[in-house]
Amino acid sequence: MPMLSTRLARWIPLVGWLRDYHRDTLTRDLLAAVIVTMMLVPQALAYALLAGLPPEVGLYASMLPLVLYALFGTSATLAVGPVAVASLMTASALADIAVAGTAEYVGAALVLAFFSGLLLLGMGLLRMGFLANFLSHPVISGFVTASGILIAASQLSHILGIRGSGNNLLEMAGTLGSQLGEVNAITLLFGAGVWIFLLTCRRYLKGWLTAAGLALRTAELLSRAAPVVAVITTTLLAWWLQLGQRGVALVGEVPSGLPALALPSFEPSLWSTLLPAAVLISLVGFVESVSVAQTLAAKRRQRIDPNQELIALGLANMGAGVSGGSPVSGGFSRSVVNFEAGAATPLAGAFTAIGIAIATLVLTEPLAYLPKATLAATIIVAIGTLIDLPAVRETWSYSRADGVAMLATLVLTLVQGVETGILVGVVLSIGLHLYRTSQPHSAVVGRVPNSEHFRNVQRHAVETDPRLVILRVDESLYFANARYLEDTVMALTAHQPGLEHIVLACQAVNVVDASALKSLEAINARLRDAGVKLHMAEVKGPVMDRLKDTEFCHELTGQVFLSTYDAWRELRGEALPRQTLSQPMAPAGAPLGAAASE
Repeated sequence: MPMLSTRLARWIPLVGWLRDYHRDTLTRDLLAAVIVTMMLVPQALAYALLAGLPPEVGLYASMLPLVLYALFGTSATLAVGPVAVASLMTASALADIAVAGTAEYVGAALVLAFFSGLLLLGMGLLRMGFLANFLSHPVISGFVTASGILIAASQLSHILGIRGSGNNLLEMAGTLGSQLGEVNAITLLFGAGVWIFLLTCRRYLKGWLTAAGLALRTAELLSRAAPVVAVITTTLLAWWLQLGQRGVALVGEVPSGLPALALPSFEPSLWSTLLPAAVLISLVGFVESVSVAQTLAAKRRQRIDPNQELIALGLANMGAGVSGGSPVSGGFSRSVVNFEAGAATPLAGAFTAIGIAIATLVLTEPLAYLPKATLAATIIVAIGTLIDLPAVRETWSYSRADGVAMLATLVLTLVQGVETGILVGVVLSIGLHLYRTSQPHSAVVGRVPNSEHFRNVQRHAVETDPRLVILRVDESLYFANARYLEDTVMALTAHQPGLEHIVLACQAVNVVDASALKSLEAINARLRDAGVKLHMAEVKGPVMDRLKDTEFCHELTGQVFLSTYDAWRELRGEALPRQTLSQPMAPAGAPLGAAASE
């Protein structure tokens, strides 16, 4: 039985969490669920509005997906549901397919959620979590910042009480500018008032409450409950003052009851149209979710399995697609609240789903009076944490290449739309990786006197020998950089006529692919023709396992040494004169890659 339980927990991690489940754990999960439910109801409605969907879609996306993630996810505190970036990407993807809010639009959103889930599930089963690494942090940061700006801009129309449209910042600005004369004063008063209230609570309420004597944790949770207060207050005011008759846009009728389960449309043309958006939503949602989950898990010394997270998020999105919801992922603010509220296991998410289901059954009638301006203000304040413009300057000052990638992603997302921005960001991430690794850093090293250590001859006073060059290769060898290594080695040979031995110090080489193997064979042959022997040192076990049966290893003119020091002692020999340098030096003209380092 223990073995069966272990195997079951591998695929359904909740089984592992339940082994030590007890009353205190249940209490913590229930308390966290109540708090997150209060926070999620207004967010679910707001993000449905952002995606151009009826409000109930946001509630539906907060039920079955949460249960499925609780079963299959590895994070105790990740709160899955509708999020701002995914909602914005959904609106962008569906803008050219149907009119927002129509049955065709909702149907396409269900396909998008199901399709994204299918892609994530497939990636998880194939253990492809590594693909997220192709989205560099600067690119993700630039995209998220631009998305936050676009989200805020898209909600200004609801704050002003006018019609807004557009897929990029220029289009949105043009639409808003042309309708400024139609601003609804009452809507603006409500929207601006809620925005000021929420911003004040976010910045100052916790300090005020702690100064009044409340515990820090309690003060933090109460300050995060401000959106609930705003929703209740403005809903009551809208009902009492009959604001719907004064031109204030309200949420309107929200269907009561639980969503019906049904498969989305499988029309091939629709799926092919949504493929690029599904891929991008999947990747961005996964990166965002895993980042949040790993950050919170580290605080409790817990472990997140990225491939299992792919499966869990995939099933959650597929669940959204069959239960009337939109694409989902892990939300940062909700997850932090879930963590701080003491959630002990993923069951807190399942309990949250139950809370949302109860809200859908009993709160739909009063929610009809909720002003859309309140939801818009809630979104604008919530995405404040996404916008990080100072990061552009910091990244630029540290790395021009990363700064260019980040700035290009940010600008293109703003002026061309989210899909163009993230696609360019992915291309730039891959391009930067290929550029950097195509010119691997390498350094000629010498022996630190009276030691077994070797350091860069350009930075340290070390011992060298005119008959021997030790070249430290600081990158794995693959097709993109194999030719560069050939050029580096042959340049060293050309600049040292008395050279007899070249040692490749491979302590940083984790992979040698087929193209690099051919380059090593070519280097060995050319050095042999020049009367120079090629040696290798500190070759890692997995790399040596692949090399030992190759033609290169059999024809190697030199030897493979266990350490660089062993190569130095044997090739240099005791009878050879030792040349001790008082200052760092470098072989003239040798192309040693980027600036030399340790």
